Amino acid sequence: MTETTLPDADRSPLRIANFRAYWFSRLSMTLAQYAMMLIIGWQTYNIARDGGMGVGAASGQLALIGLLQFVPLFLLTPFSGWAADHFDRRNIARLTVLAQLGCAATLAWLTTSDNLTLPTLFSVAVVLGIVRAFNGPALSALAPNLVPKSILPNAIALSSIAWQVGMIVGPAIGGYTYAIFPALPYFVALGLFACSLIALSFIGRVPQPPREANRRPIHQMVEGLRYVVRNKMVLGAITLDLFAVFLAGATALFPVYARDILEVGETGLAQLAMAPAVGAALTALWFSFRPLKTNVGPKMLLAVAVFGLATIIFGLSQSMPLSLAMLFIVGAADMFSVYIRQSLIQLHTPDDKRGRVSSVSLLTISASNEFGDFFSGSLAFLVGPVLAVVGGGVGAIVTVALWAKIFPVLRTTRTFDPPEELLDTPPEQKLQEQMP
Repeated sequence: MTETTLPDADRSPLRIANFRAYWFSRLSMTLAQYAMMLIIGWQTYNIARDGGMGVGAASGQLALIGLLQFVPLFLLTPFSGWAADHFDRRNIARLTVLAQLGCAATLAWLTTSDNLTLPTLFSVAVVLGIVRAFNGPALSALAPNLVPKSILPNAIALSSIAWQVGMIVGPAIGGYTYAIFPALPYFVALGLFACSLIALSFIGRVPQPPREANRRPIHQMVEGLRYVVRNKMVLGAITLDLFAVFLAGATALFPVYARDILEVGETGLAQLAMAPAVGAALTALWFSFRPLKTNVGPKMLLAVAVFGLATIIFGLSQSMPLSLAMLFIVGAADMFSVYIRQSLIQLHTPDDKRGRVSSVSLLTISASNEFGDFFSGSLAFLVGPVLAVVGGGVGAIVTVALWAKIFPVLRTTRTFDPPEELLDTPPEQKLQEQMP
């Protein structure tokens, strides 16, 4: 497919060659990422516990892993968003996958030779934070260039399926292969990153937004942030996820629950990590066939409230089946919210700003995930893991109530349709937005 070929708007996104390559690359990369990150957390907690640390102090090491991933991402995100709008997004994605491949190879070697230490794991966490700063905006901004606008919500749902399948199967790969041989998850991740890199090489040329002449990069970076602040829809959707998941993030404490609360070992750890991903994947699959069309704002708020309630019940549970059921609901509710939020952000943002707006969105996601891991681990150090998880769930519900009042547009938004000013674009820009 050439750069000027327009795909049929009625076709499935997976019938477009560029999107197929993108989808397979994201699937392979996500499988590798979640297999690797699960074992990094497990090894960090076990090294700390076996070294004589108590549950609280070892939870603090998990908090540090989250912090070390967040700091470089926080510092580099403004630059990575600008880069996604000014350089070939495919090349940025390829370089980041190559760096992750190197991390997997390093951890495989050190685990095999029994030379893995906490400082090494912390160093890899920093590298992964740098990589994610550039990987996320490039891939998020690339997806809308691969399909016509009319099927973009379907493409987002399918892309989310790749992500969620990776979140399901990735931890299974990590936990079960670790039980066979501790270094095996990293060797598998290495092969998956290689597959992702190959798939990215099959994506043909895609339209790149025209560069803004005579504008300093720093001004362009700030402009992306200003757009988010001025667009109350985008700002409300992004910050709702930021605070809700930041407060209610229980994933960092899965090693604590697997070893010391539920006592289910590494295979149980894999199941805990898989449960929310299963719920999310089934939700994304449903939306890929039955896209949401009405009352999108109120439904997003309700989904986040359900997310918080299920987190509270998980935190109090001492039963593995109940814990898995609540985590399934956590994942389904989170995916419901993610689907609506990402569709609104992509469709309410001009293409020439998508990279920068995506970088801001990624920063908030990272703040809610990696920095949320730091918050959860630190809180577990202070008050214990159960109170940390339960308190976070309560915080997510309170956030929904506050955001419904602060951002009334979230309560009143009924459809994904962008505002009129985004539709009144020059003919040449409309053509670029329709290119595959």
